[in-house]
Amino acid sequence: MTPVELSRTVLHAVRRAVDEGELAVAVLPERVVVAPPGPGGCGDYATNVALQLARPAGQPAPAVAELLRTRLLRTDGISDVVVTGPGFLNISLAGGGDARLVRDILRAGPRYGHTDDLAGQAPQLHAAPEVRALVLMDSVARVLRSQGARPRLHCARPPQDAWVRTLGVPGDITVGTGTDDPLRPVPAPADPTPLGRDAARWALLHPAPHDRPHIGDSQSEQHLAQRETNPLFRVRYAHARTRALLRNAADLGFTPEPGPVTPHAEALLHLLADHPRVLTATAAHRAPDRLARHLVAVADALAPLLPSVLPLGDEKPSAAHRARLALAEAAGTVLAGGLTLLGIDAPEHL
Repeated sequence: MTPVELSRTVLHAVRRAVDEGELAVAVLPERVVVAPPGPGGCGDYATNVALQLARPAGQPAPAVAELLRTRLLRTDGISDVVVTGPGFLNISLAGGGDARLVRDILRAGPRYGHTDDLAGQAPQLHAAPEVRALVLMDSVARVLRSQGARPRLHCARPPQDAWVRTLGVPGDITVGTGTDDPLRPVPAPADPTPLGRDAARWALLHPAPHDRPHIGDSQSEQHLAQRETNPLFRVRYAHARTRALLRNAADLGFTPEPGPVTPHAEALLHLLADHPRVLTATAAHRAPDRLARHLVAVADALAPLLPSVLPLGDEKPSAAHRARLALAEAAGTVLAGGLTLLGIDAPEHL
């Protein structure tokens, strides 16, 4: 069960409780957010939906949580539900959840985390006539499309040819005012085009919109540096390593097969499971920096796993090697899909 499927499962339980008169709620939430449990939590995922429903239902949050807990325990794929704190639902999936997550990612490919939740919506995006705002709008539009929306892009002036040619800014932006709330990040302090498309877009998107991007004569080198201090390099290098591992494994005669993995991969699995929620939040808040930081976290969590993927010396490939290879491939898939939504290439060789 993926996070998206679990979210829908919890929402279905809420709707059934309302339909059967156990909850009196006039307006149901459009979606339920599930995420890895925080401090004091347990299980695979947690949700605060009971706290959201408590006031409109006129019931204490723990009572709402217990009601939903009873329903969720009867659902296939859920092994346990625990109520913690003021009414958080902590959900444990049935055995093999890690393998299912990896299998789901590999099945979806770079579209993992894409949904139709915003289908039928056509949000109006308006960017200030400045390079960073236009790159930001382009990336926001890409993420919105991944959630089913069909955004319309506006700017007071057409983008410069160099921004279209070098940075991948769409050239068919509608010239006009669009909305009263334009995307207006802190402007780029210098021309980013000398960095090239990938490094320039990362330099503009990785900082939060209210932060000043590090672009200038003394700062640009860090975005091109092939070293660990460059977060874009870490993300792209991690992706390229996963592709190299797949090629090396094929040479050794074995392929990836999702299965149990070492407990040391727990942080990586949580990050991969959280990817759909990150895309949803990125679209909702018009904040590609959230996705960029998430990709850095995935790459950093993946790094410790990579040396153990292939057999060493005369060691024969085992089920553990196949499972680690599948997990590495899934992580690489998420990195590639996320970079694409930022408008950045994910090379197989680096």
